Amino acid sequence: MGDVLHNMPVVNDLLRHAPDAQIDWVVEEAYAYLVKLHPGVRKIIPFALRRWRKTLLSRTTRHEMAQFYRDLRAEQYDMVLDTQGLLKTGIIMGLAKVSSHGKRVGLANGTEGSGYEPVSRIFHSESVQVDVHTHAVLRGRLVAAHACGYQISTPARFGLRAPEHSPAWLPESAFATFFHGTAGTFKKWPRANWIEIAQSLAAQNMSILLPWGSEEEKMEAQQMAAHMPNATVLPKLSMEDAIVLAQRTSLAIGVDTGLTHIAAAYETPTVEIYCGSPRWKTEGNWSSKIINLGDEGQPASVEAVLHAISALSAKDNKHQ
Repeated sequence: MGDVLHNMPVVNDLLRHAPDAQIDWVVEEAYAYLVKLHPGVRKIIPFALRRWRKTLLSRTTRHEMAQFYRDLRAEQYDMVLDTQGLLKTGIIMGLAKVSSHGKRVGLANGTEGSGYEPVSRIFHSESVQVDVHTHAVLRGRLVAAHACGYQISTPARFGLRAPEHSPAWLPESAFATFFHGTAGTFKKWPRANWIEIAQSLAAQNMSILLPWGSEEEKMEAQQMAAHMPNATVLPKLSMEDAIVLAQRTSLAIGVDTGLTHIAAAYETPTVEIYCGSPRWKTEGNWSSKIINLGDEGQPASVEAVLHAISALSAKDNKHQ
């Protein structure tokens, strides 16, 4: 999800410099809905490698793979961009059809800690060198800027439409959301800290929603809610509902995880908490409505988070 989200500003950049550009996007099928929320994307080409590799020999899988190939080859592109630098994305780049003057542009190197695979360069006609500490959003923007010959001169803008539907569980009054769950346990913030923040918000009569993405996270949310009189554990959310939550919440507080970054992309008042991952990689640095705290090996304190909440509340009241 993060890789998809972090490339949204590339679409905005391209359309700013070439308003008539027609942009297609190859995306893992689970995240196609997220790409649909960007009005600048003309066509989405779903890719289902995660599912296909489990049933490579089935007739259905072979049919879907053949259809993907036909969809990818249906257009002749002037430019194909790969901002991930993986073998699988390089292969997709190589399969795409380019015009006689077209080019394939990707990364010449990876950033620190990324999953970059040097073999991906064999599919490039041009490779872009980036600093090893380049932010995940800036990395893709630099590839596109090199390919099209422009300079990046504006903050990142994600251009996402607000989802149109309203789930039944969505509160009518202001609420906070704790994006506490993450697949990487090293990114977690201590449970006691979340409870202390919830108690402070309860004093302000603000309710809290606790989403989860796995049975382990659900159990964790339930255990936290038992000590939070103002908290509700949500049902299992679809991708659509999760994005609604990130966009509509009055205050997002979360660790380094996809839904926290989606809230930041919508410029929802957001406190991003870094515990076990480097802040420079993904911090929300495009809006004053986002406050980034902590860093790798230096988790934010409860006091710092409470101060950030107060600062965001003061900004919100000022603009009302």
